[in-house]
Amino acid sequence: MVNEMRIGEGQTGAQPANERPPHETPTFGFLVSDVARMLRENFRITAPELGLTLAQARVLVQLSRNEGISQVALSAILEIQPITLLRQIDRLEKAQLVERRVHPSDRRAQQLYLTPRSQSLVERIFERSASDQERVMAGLGETERAQLQTWLMRIKANLAQMAAAVPAVDESTERAGKRRR
Repeated sequence: MVNEMRIGEGQTGAQPANERPPHETPTFGFLVSDVARMLRENFRITAPELGLTLAQARVLVQLSRNEGISQVALSAILEIQPITLLRQIDRLEKAQLVERRVHPSDRRAQQLYLTPRSQSLVERIFERSASDQERVMAGLGETERAQLQTWLMRIKANLAQMAAAVPAVDESTERAGKRRR
């Protein structure tokens, strides 16, 4: 197993994780959070030619995988509030990247589709993602990459299972309780 290495400010080498005091070893949660933050920042810096925010790119990618989906269902996949997605869809529709169509059997519902204009943009997003992934995964062999992905999917499934086991909290009641204190 490969030891985690730490390279800090002013250091020229790396210190194995098992040789550091426990309070200096990043926890799994902090490490994953830092990696996610750095990936988002990398997208923001390296992808301005796409003319999209990361949030818009996420919408287009998920929509490419789920064309014909409703806004409510897409907001659940993206784990954002429907009103937040509504504003993003409005912007993407104005840019002629997404179109809303009336559901064939429910006039109240709208389905979301990519436009022909957005197809090439989605391809560029996937190309950018593949290029970034190559750089991010530099130094990891194919077996290590596959194992890392397997472990992360297992951890994600464990977290989903844990979340499903927790009783739902009424957010309006929770916010009201915080104001009373």
